[in-house]
Amino acid sequence: MSQYPDARFLVSAFRPEQFVPDTGTEVAFAGRSNAGKSSAINRIVNRRGFARTSKQPGRTQLINFFDLGDGRRLVDLPGYGYARVSRALREHWRGLLVEYFEHRQSLSGLMLVVDIRRQLGDFDWQMLDWCRDIGCPVHVLLTKADKLKREAANRTLQQVRKELGEQAEVQLFSAVKDLGLDSARSSLAALLAGKQKKASGAEYRGATEAKSTGLG
Repeated sequence: MSQYPDARFLVSAFRPEQFVPDTGTEVAFAGRSNAGKSSAINRIVNRRGFARTSKQPGRTQLINFFDLGDGRRLVDLPGYGYARVSRALREHWRGLLVEYFEHRQSLSGLMLVVDIRRQLGDFDWQMLDWCRDIGCPVHVLLTKADKLKREAANRTLQQVRKELGEQAEVQLFSAVKDLGLDSARSSLAALLAGKQKKASGAEYRGATEAKSTGLG
């Protein structure tokens, strides 16, 4: 049974004025296209088809707001790093996300979805930079962990934890095998309740000067 039985879609926003009222708390999900973000959302919320999935990367092209009940929301951000969109649209998405991260007072945490086989890329570091700047807690899901053998998955987990230090929590996750599902659900609940530690102000290893994020 879902922890959020009353969860429902609210609105898709193409412009900041289409965002839902900035009240309560919300946790955003972000990730590179084809990292398994929609599948992770559906499994964590335990609602099939809650977030749209597709074999074609880059299908999440708007900021999608979902009501979880009791003043809590889940926000599905556009996938990034997918090249088959125009430069103008990528720049629009970037501006939309800048507006979201810089001004959204109800944002209480970010779930960053990363394909364990690709690890952290420049776009992921850009998200981490934004969260660092506003003191937003981050929880990293290393998805598709079932695609690696256990030893390799654990080795990657330790490597990413070392790279991030105290800047984010990191775990293995598989929507197919339910690996790390309970931990992910607990982390989402903690972020929604404002109980997870804030992003560290320490310098990131990521390319902080690379502001031309290839959202798509």
